[in-house]
Amino acid sequence: MASSLSSAGDQQSNNPQNRLSQSKSSYLLQHAFNPVNWYPWGDEALQKAKDENKLIFLSVGYSTCHWCHVMEKESFENEAIAKLMNENFINIKVDREERPDVDKVYMLFVQAISGKGGWPMSIWMTPNLHPVYGGTYFPPNDRFYGMPGFPTILKSLAEQWKKNPKKFYSSGQEIVGMLSQYATVTGGTDLPSASSSSQLCFQNLQQSYEPRFGGFTQSPKFPQPVNMSFLLQAYVRNSFNDRDSQLALDMVLHTLKKMAKGGIHDHIGLGFARYSTDEKWHVPHFEKMLYDQAQIAALYCDVYLITKKEEFAVIVRDILSYSTNCLSDISGGFYSAEDADSYPEHGSEEKREGAFYVWTHQEVQSVLSAAGNIPGSESTVADVVCHHFDIRPTGNVDPSNDPHDELKGRNVLIVRESQEETAAKFGLSVSALRDILTSALSTMQKARDERPRPHLDDKMLVSWNGLMITTFAKAGSALKDCSYVTRAIKTATFLRTNLYHAETGRLLHCCYRGLEKGTITQNVEPINGFLDDYAFTIRGLLDLFTVCQDQQWIKWADELQQKQDELFWDQSAGGYFTSEDSILVRVKEDHDGAEPSGNSVAVANLVRLSILLDEPEYYRKAGKILTVFSDRLAKIPTSIPEMVSSLLMYEDLPTEVVIIGPRSCDESVELLEEVVLHPQSLLGQVVVCFDPSEDVNSFLGSRRPSMHSMKLVDSKPAAYLCKKRSCSAPVGSRNDLRRLLG
Repeated sequence: MASSLSSAGDQQSNNPQNRLSQSKSSYLLQHAFNPVNWYPWGDEALQKAKDENKLIFLSVGYSTCHWCHVMEKESFENEAIAKLMNENFINIKVDREERPDVDKVYMLFVQAISGKGGWPMSIWMTPNLHPVYGGTYFPPNDRFYGMPGFPTILKSLAEQWKKNPKKFYSSGQEIVGMLSQYATVTGGTDLPSASSSSQLCFQNLQQSYEPRFGGFTQSPKFPQPVNMSFLLQAYVRNSFNDRDSQLALDMVLHTLKKMAKGGIHDHIGLGFARYSTDEKWHVPHFEKMLYDQAQIAALYCDVYLITKKEEFAVIVRDILSYSTNCLSDISGGFYSAEDADSYPEHGSEEKREGAFYVWTHQEVQSVLSAAGNIPGSESTVADVVCHHFDIRPTGNVDPSNDPHDELKGRNVLIVRESQEETAAKFGLSVSALRDILTSALSTMQKARDERPRPHLDDKMLVSWNGLMITTFAKAGSALKDCSYVTRAIKTATFLRTNLYHAETGRLLHCCYRGLEKGTITQNVEPINGFLDDYAFTIRGLLDLFTVCQDQQWIKWADELQQKQDELFWDQSAGGYFTSEDSILVRVKEDHDGAEPSGNSVAVANLVRLSILLDEPEYYRKAGKILTVFSDRLAKIPTSIPEMVSSLLMYEDLPTEVVIIGPRSCDESVELLEEVVLHPQSLLGQVVVCFDPSEDVNSFLGSRRPSMHSMKLVDSKPAAYLCKKRSCSAPVGSRNDLRRLLG
């Protein structure tokens, strides 16, 4: 049997298919040839569990998850284990990216009983969906990792169920009651203080900060963009004293510099892996996720705006180049991820983690042999590359970070010295070294592209595409590159064309690449959008409108916000539920993790919309959300740093800049550019460009009649700075505008 680490298309044709073969999800298709009698989540599986009175085994993961692949290979492809599963359980597979509502509910349970979560997630539950036991990865026997083996758990639960099913139902009922309490987010009656909440958040992040290599854990080490975004917001707002404000910025700059040098950064093919297994950002789990590319690129864009240092702009271009080349569909959408595992060679039967990305010392020497020696030196180009990226004859991966010996004798490229130090060692100028490295990495990329490429998850999620709209829009303005703005517009158009019903105003959650180039396919029963889909898309549209000033995007953002309120708003307590419907309990996401929560993003969206559209109800809703989450904001703000940023925005409203004059006029363009390039753009700076010669019935013209009283200055474009409905005298030059912005 072919390796379990392959997609359904890689499997041998003589293996029987299960019910997952009809899915569009790459993750479910990877399991379509397992001997396990898998069902997708749906009425058929749930009814069968009731009819046969069997426990349900729910396995949740995603297609590029390394440990999901490991458990598949060890257990789900094992005939004996599959027999145990098929005889005693109804087995359901769920793609956590396709059904985040299912994932979130049962992850609450796993985190409550174990104190941690992750994927693969393994849940056993009664036919009425009440969980009774669970965890993440389970090994194939009792001899590994100091935990019970998967077959042991299967046998034990099956025997106990046959003896006393009432005990399971009783336990499940108690657990659901516990989950209901755990999922209920209640706050006080008063808004929390932005000052105290942000100060506590900063202090906690400072305490967890790892000063040597950056980041906020030892190992494994995740980028955690929400933490760094908060620190940048606090720095730009001057929320702390001078020392702490500088420290907030320094923590971010140091972390981003170390990440850029580390193995988590693909120095050859560009982009970033999801996280590193060690504290040095060296050895990653090699999957590359779209949401990481979007958020990390946005961070580098922000620090470029603050520092104006080209090294950060280089990384922005790097990530967006990878995303465009490797994760982009011709239709305009972006795919979800590339896998951690791949075949070492064409024709190999088993995949290995990182096989596409890692190098032996001999491979590098061979690939770069034609480059020859450095002029006037006995050292070769390969010697320079091996030194600069720490490529060693015996490999540079610590065995403790390679539990399956898949990286033994191989190297993950990492920069341990500065370019100045490497140049000095080989008697080169820095510019000559850069030329050598650029040429050598290009040669290595061409050689690497001959290897079997990792599996691509071609699922296109609305929420993650919304993040990309924000990033491309910000990059377009910060780097003064109109092609990035054009790409953001293309993605927004893609979402509106393929994942939005104009008649109902609803978003769909995802779609997939079709068989024909440029075509899109959908599940037989499309999945409706979730809170994150609306919140992330609205933010992307607001950022896109700020840059390009096309009113269609602010109009659509307003329409989506109204639909979000209709579908997810808690009429009794306030705040947004994650999904329209309830599986066991209706969850309000109260954690900013690898992605910000929908509620955190919604607060900032509502504040910005309230100013743009002069809509007090939006501002009231933002305050209600903050009140609902007031306990967390006051006591554990590091669990929701994105919401702390939104609280800062709510309390100290963004400055609105109204530019009066034709949009195509050079003076208008200069004024707009001055605003979007100002560090305050990090604060969600609202920019409105209004041409008084336009039809007063245009979208903004009809929503903001007060703008018609604003006039040109000496027949030339002018900018007004407004805050809390009070506006400055108009200014006509970018220097005057800069002084007003501070």
